[in-house]
Amino acid sequence: MTTCFEFQEAGYQVTLIDPDPISGATHHAGGMLAPTAEVQYQQHDLILLMKESARLYPDLLQRVSKYTDLPTGYRTDGTLLIGADRADGMHVAELIKYMHLKDLPVDVLTTRQARAAEPALSPRISKVVSIDGDHQLSPRLYARALLDAILQRGAEHIADAVISIDGHDPCLTVTMNSGVRVASKSVVVLAAGLGAASIPGWFEGANPLQLRPVYGDIVRVRVPERLQPMVTKVVRGFVEDRQIYIIPRTDGTLAIGATSREDHPQPRTGAVHDLLRDAIRLIPGIEETEFIEVTCGARPGTPDDLPYLGWVGSNVIASTGYFRHGILLSALGARAAVDMATNQPLFPTLDVCDPFRHQI
Repeated sequence: MTTCFEFQEAGYQVTLIDPDPISGATHHAGGMLAPTAEVQYQQHDLILLMKESARLYPDLLQRVSKYTDLPTGYRTDGTLLIGADRADGMHVAELIKYMHLKDLPVDVLTTRQARAAEPALSPRISKVVSIDGDHQLSPRLYARALLDAILQRGAEHIADAVISIDGHDPCLTVTMNSGVRVASKSVVVLAAGLGAASIPGWFEGANPLQLRPVYGDIVRVRVPERLQPMVTKVVRGFVEDRQIYIIPRTDGTLAIGATSREDHPQPRTGAVHDLLRDAIRLIPGIEETEFIEVTCGARPGTPDDLPYLGWVGSNVIASTGYFRHGILLSALGARAAVDMATNQPLFPTLDVCDPFRHQI
């Protein structure tokens, strides 16, 4: 939907083909715009992509808000990165060194300073880093706002599934369950997440997109009115070396996530237990919250954790494989697709996202 919006900004007439645009990984995502807190060792190219996409977001959200009154849940309160015990604190200290090396701005706080800003934090935390530049939005709200914005601007929405795409002939052919759509001088952006690997017609031989589902459990709880706001910043942490995040929403709820596993698509009881235990270790008041739901989504992973983004046919662009960073990287992915279609200069690091790099 972000790609639809950016093509509209470039003057294109847009058709969105999707049986349920507000679904998939987006429905389960945390929505953190966090290039610094999400940093991974030895993933220099991914860091550059995340930083650039985060830079694009404020302008993107401002433009979207011109066409819809629906909220996006965008918040700029920042993020706290916390080590629970001494060993976790050493892990955070090593990350701080890496963040400085990659020119990612962070401020080291004392535990007293952190608890003065967020009194709900446990007094037993070991190490705290403040990251003002890492923001968040609510993916479900943002998706509704995006869909409303593109429909308000005249986009056609076909609530159907694509069966195949012929992207090699001058006349583009898209086959759906309900029939065939043929259009000349058109561009298709294949932004179907995991589904992109099961849509044939645009490639010859083996499908070059080696996508795999990486499941993530996420818990949502409601903070009682007497305890609101429990926290104002996103809290990310390491508890006995397990990663945890707690995201405060504007509606008084918290999102707690997220596991990363490749076994089966249903929420796991053990994963929910781990998430709640570790969240309570950092913010004890979570014990007093009201349980809302637990869901499990499938992220589209790639062998090197980098997206597939680029031309895959004479009039087809692939845009998928965003793994754990789909919300954050959507701004750059959408902008890049438009730049490709209009022959504009591309962000230099995008060459690592070649969709054919894993073709056997």
